[in-house]
Amino acid sequence: MTTESEKATTEQEGTLPESRTHEQPLTPDEEIAEIEKLLSESPDDFQARCRLGELYFGKGKFDEALVEVKKAIEMAEGLRTEMDRSLAMYYSNLGTIYGTKAMMDDARPQFERALELNKYDVLALFNLGRLHSEKKRYMQAKEYFERLIEITPEDPIAWYNLAGVYEQLDNPQVSDYNTLDMAVQAYMKVLEFDPAHLESSFKLMDIAFTLKKNDMAVKIMEEAVMHSPDEPLAYYNLINTYEKCRMFEQAEGARQRLKQRFAKRTRDEPSS
Repeated sequence: MTTESEKATTEQEGTLPESRTHEQPLTPDEEIAEIEKLLSESPDDFQARCRLGELYFGKGKFDEALVEVKKAIEMAEGLRTEMDRSLAMYYSNLGTIYGTKAMMDDARPQFERALELNKYDVLALFNLGRLHSEKKRYMQAKEYFERLIEITPEDPIAWYNLAGVYEQLDNPQVSDYNTLDMAVQAYMKVLEFDPAHLESSFKLMDIAFTLKKNDMAVKIMEEAVMHSPDEPLAYYNLINTYEKCRMFEQAEGARQRLKQRFAKRTRDEPSS
């Protein structure tokens, strides 16, 4: 029989008793069975699926290996896409910080890198469009804002910036493009999604007078007052529009409505 001291000596020398022997490595078939069981419970385990493909290939199960390798590639591509989107967001954030610090030359490459990683990065598209517009590079700005519109077709801010670029490109001193109608349509889109966007209403009023479309100018400003009844500027521009169109009676009516509304608002305000 082995004494206690002999057992201790044996363990110290590295020979484990029978009950503590290391497990034997799994055979390929056993490992396949274990991984198949694991994937039935956790089908998104990328490492397990890669290993299963290797084992199938080693066993000559080429059809099964093909299926698993394709699944692994699909998963890896998904992981890479998600990582690229996250990284693009960080580059856009970095560019925004540079832009806030007025370091535009440093900001632009960050936004460009973001778009290399994710061509749908909204923040990068918007800021590159804005940066090019500020530099009066309107054709480049147009491309970025048009791409932004494709991604966010109901964003009034995107439409407003694109409209401004179209308006600039219609200037013969800037380009030989005729884009004023496109500017009108873009400003109309702004009002479709944000009817109270007064800047677009004022822009459309000016364009309408430029095109000698007085009816359009009147309609735009009447709708502006309807959607922004508490904004004095809307009334002032409507009154001015009526007077330009020689609609003096309507102008006086709008002036009286303005006085009544703001007199009422003054009465309703609590006294200090």
